[in-house]
Amino acid sequence: MRSLSFPSRRQALQRLGGLGALAAAPAFGQPERPIVLGQSAAITGPAAQLGLQMHQGARLVFDAVNAAGGINGRPVELRLVDDGYEPERCKANTDKFIQDEVFALFGYVGTPTALAALPAVTAAQVPFIAPFTGAQALREPFNRNVFHVRASYFDETALIVRHLAGLRLHKIAVFRQNDSYGQAGLDGVQRALAAIGREPLAVGTVERNSVNVAAAVQAIVARQPEAVVLISAYKSCAAFIRAARAAGYGGLFYNVSFVGTQALIDELGKEARGVQVSQVMPSPFSTTNGASREYLEAIRQAGGKHQPNYSGMEGFVGARVLVEGLRRAAASAKTLNREALVSALENLRLDFGGFTVAFGPRQHVGSSFVELTLLTEDGKVRR
Repeated sequence: MRSLSFPSRRQALQRLGGLGALAAAPAFGQPERPIVLGQSAAITGPAAQLGLQMHQGARLVFDAVNAAGGINGRPVELRLVDDGYEPERCKANTDKFIQDEVFALFGYVGTPTALAALPAVTAAQVPFIAPFTGAQALREPFNRNVFHVRASYFDETALIVRHLAGLRLHKIAVFRQNDSYGQAGLDGVQRALAAIGREPLAVGTVERNSVNVAAAVQAIVARQPEAVVLISAYKSCAAFIRAARAAGYGGLFYNVSFVGTQALIDELGKEARGVQVSQVMPSPFSTTNGASREYLEAIRQAGGKHQPNYSGMEGFVGARVLVEGLRRAAASAKTLNREALVSALENLRLDFGGFTVAFGPRQHVGSSFVELTLLTEDGKVRR
């Protein structure tokens, strides 16, 4: 795979998996007709930064492709519609996308929202690519329409529990969102703990899009766990961490990736010191990884308005995968269609240099990469 670089608009596309040649090739059908993608995500409300950051990361790729001529002359149009991180709104958005005959769905944000969209996705046979969730319910049973670019919550929680076991810390509590996302994370922790003959010491819940954490703090702090695994979004996790510390808790905090690392740092400020987050994407701040170098260069060439962060990196990687799938589908089919895209993705392997996304006909989870990071009081993320 050729890396993404943006020294010029034409060179940008040429280095995006060879798309420059496609842009210059004779187009079929109506080349001016855009390839429309639908994205339902929170862009308002307590989870807004998750949707905004992922969308911004993806737009870095799509804007570069369009600037250099699109896919066989066809621009890629990403339509973002707000769902406020609420399942019913996401379902309605999805129904409208399908009614409007979008080509594919991309970058949905959240477990409860993605699950609400899944029945319509399956019925309409619409490709559903790079959802921002690690829930097992979107991976099992196998769904030919769904492609993941990230590791699962099972992978993340297993790493956290292994890390804590290595520190000889076994009294682990769980703070979770009271919905399918929180349940997916809890399932992962329980599964990992059961493997070493243990179970969560305590579980506390918070409602989605709420920061009412008092009952959860009381339930968990009273049991004096050595560590708490947090399965929620950034505002409620920040509220829990502050309240638990104010109640005298001195143990460790571990978040899974969906928390939104940069948003959590912004919420906590200096209080982020010592909080850990599992990540499923390479560091967006390091130049030691090929994906990170591409992402940072794309930001620079776009004018630097987008600040690098893990959620943006996930949007960027997902868009890179989708664009490469579109390129291959357009090259193999007389008319670009959904089946051609699915088939192309099923034979796709992208090696960014240090990070790989690879699919197969019965393997639609492209990566199992997970690592732990540590937040600092000065707003940095250490690996």
